[in-house]
Amino acid sequence: MEKSVILNHVTGLQHIGIPTNDIETTIRFYESLGFEIRHQAYNAASDEEVAFLELRHVMIETYQNRQATMKTGAIDHIALDVVEIESLFDQIKAAGYTLLDDQVRFLPFWEHGVKFFTIEGPNAEKIEFCEKCKSPV
Repeated sequence: MEKSVILNHVTGLQHIGIPTNDIETTIRFYESLGFEIRHQAYNAASDEEVAFLELRHVMIETYQNRQATMKTGAIDHIALDVVEIESLFDQIKAAGYTLLDDQVRFLPFWEHGVKFFTIEGPNAEKIEFCEKCKSPV
């Protein structure tokens, strides 16, 4: 895929995903570093408590999945903020990237929800493409 095609969709880093076995301890730790809670939710589909914490231009999504590895390398994913996610999904799929989602997915986070999909990088890292919905879906 041409680099310029992705550049037309990516607007920045949206968040870094960190699984946890104890969300309250994780929230307190990041708050002690100056992060502030921007959004909390419960993801019923995966039975996970979720919190988004922000410090200036850095957003962390932590979610209590009770499966955190608790060792170096435990960051689960890096999410890029994008626009026109359906078009980007089609282009990524056509380019032959390893898709971890078979379609653009939705979660009822933030004011109007988010649409996202994830690919796998060359080191088995997950890269999530995520678009906050501007109006109710």
